[in-house]
Amino acid sequence: MRDAVDVLIPTYRRPASLAVTLSGLVAQTHEPLRVVVSDQTEAEFVERNPLVESVVRILHANGTEVELHRNLPRRGLAQQRQFLLDRSRAPYALFLDDDVVIEANLIERLVGAIKRAGCGFVGSALVGLSYVGDKRPDEEHIEFVDTPVEPEKLEPGGSGWERHRLHNAANLEHLKRRLEPIGDRLYRVAWVGGCVLYDAAMLREAGGFEFWRELPKSHAGEDVVAQLRVMERFGGVGLFPSGAYHLELPTTVPDRTNDAPHILAPAESAGETVPDEEPIAVER
Repeated sequence: MRDAVDVLIPTYRRPASLAVTLSGLVAQTHEPLRVVVSDQTEAEFVERNPLVESVVRILHANGTEVELHRNLPRRGLAQQRQFLLDRSRAPYALFLDDDVVIEANLIERLVGAIKRAGCGFVGSALVGLSYVGDKRPDEEHIEFVDTPVEPEKLEPGGSGWERHRLHNAANLEHLKRRLEPIGDRLYRVAWVGGCVLYDAAMLREAGGFEFWRELPKSHAGEDVVAQLRVMERFGGVGLFPSGAYHLELPTTVPDRTNDAPHILAPAESAGETVPDEEPIAVER
């Protein structure tokens, strides 16, 4: 029996995009999978959308359990993610955003990587293929990890924070083409947006997303906070090559005034600015 994975998908006003994301789970080479969707759309519930209904039927026909939940009233992204984590029961939890398509073997690769590394999370950063003609060699620095993954403390604006630039645009795609052929490698990250596999027990031990009560309802960057806390206790890395692609839709969280890493950061780093990743709008 292979290790079970719960795929946890937060969604808001994106039924067509959600259907595309779900379709990427139909032919995954890893099993068993269970999919849990938390919808915060105030009007029509995604369960009633014909596109979503169709893909859910296909997943069910292939033996994949799918749960669709409505999570209202909206109390912010951190609460949305904690709502999903509370409904997860597998040893591994893959947080997958509702505008991401993943390759058919990605979950298998992520599980293999986290088991080998023994760390708290392994993320597959999103590639924006509309930027494939936009080469940024100054942002392509990557720090491969060939030794055991160790805990690491990062703070906004501190040492290691600049690693986020690697995840901009299509940098990972350019790097993959330049380094091919290459097998799976782990690398150091500041954070990973959109597609992150956690050891669920380690995520819970680090507090999960329970800090949602400390944040205003409108906020962004909650996944960054959770990853920093997991990384400090258990370590966390990225998987290269990626295998996750961003649909590049407009963000549903345009107001980034309340950035969780700033609000919850120690006083000495609270004045630093966490830059937006482009083109990836990882907040929902």
